[in-house]
Amino acid sequence: MKNLGVIIFLWFLIVSIKVEAQETLPIYSDYLSDNVFLVHPSAAGFRDCSKVRLTVRNQWSGVQDAPSLQTLNFHTKFGQKGGLGFIIFNDQNGYHSRQGLQGSYAYHLDLGRLEDYKQLSFGISMMVVNNKLDETSFEIPDPVISQIVQSSGYFNADVSMAYHNMDFFSYLTIKNIMLTARNLYNDDYESLNLRRYLLSLGYYFDYYEGSGVEFEPSIMVQYIERTNEKFIDFNFKVYKELENAKLWAAFSYRRGFDGVNTEQLNYLTPIVGVNFDKYMFSYTYTKQTGDILFDDGSYHQITLGFNFGCFSPRRFWNERGGKTNRMF
Repeated sequence: MKNLGVIIFLWFLIVSIKVEAQETLPIYSDYLSDNVFLVHPSAAGFRDCSKVRLTVRNQWSGVQDAPSLQTLNFHTKFGQKGGLGFIIFNDQNGYHSRQGLQGSYAYHLDLGRLEDYKQLSFGISMMVVNNKLDETSFEIPDPVISQIVQSSGYFNADVSMAYHNMDFFSYLTIKNIMLTARNLYNDDYESLNLRRYLLSLGYYFDYYEGSGVEFEPSIMVQYIERTNEKFIDFNFKVYKELENAKLWAAFSYRRGFDGVNTEQLNYLTPIVGVNFDKYMFSYTYTKQTGDILFDDGSYHQITLGFNFGCFSPRRFWNERGGKTNRMF
């Protein structure tokens, strides 16, 4: 009976991991750490610098085989209007892991004069992912579920567009539009409809009267087509200009809606960061709230960044007749 109970527990664990593994690259709050390209391919090469970002995320501190994620991404300008980017990631969740490589191309179209700063961008990304399920460490004398290592690869694609008008910015991305079958679990039927729609809107308020303080409120809405799940991120960032650096902090509240009368997802995420010369560092802490939690429901993430090959930043006149401080 004891082994039967363990087998049942592990079966539910594998099923839950399977549901998580249906996505490609998990979407957290990484994009708030000057890392929009990680979510929206149309951001590739948008800024005036080539950018490298490394993130390390750990969940459920102190729990063995807890979920963890590492990403390394790079994007840069390509020609006058193009942008190229790459993402490498490793996503570990118990006995299941995924490694992936994504390549992106973006095209940026100026709408009018450069000083008006109206730009429409289009992006596409292609991703190859390897799924792996390793059950060799299961301490159960049952050959059905132990001593099994399965691996399979699949391809995926995302499309994206963005619109910027002075200090207003918006992104629309559709993920998982060309997903191929993975067959990791030998299913007779596997749904390939994992499309996720992302809409981001925000506005950047420059500082006034030499205070050196700037604000950036934004929201991001997610919709998963197959499960009808919805998520909304309410974000607020504040920047403080110093002589040789820029300090910033952000707060994000994520609310989930699954359409049924169960406990809804709630995440509270404070972020602190600093930009110094060509370097960037940020720390992210996420706390899950509600009645249904695993362990303490806390998550920690470090982001390191480096900018290089910078062009002269764009500056343009705003409605007040002065120059904005934001550098695109």
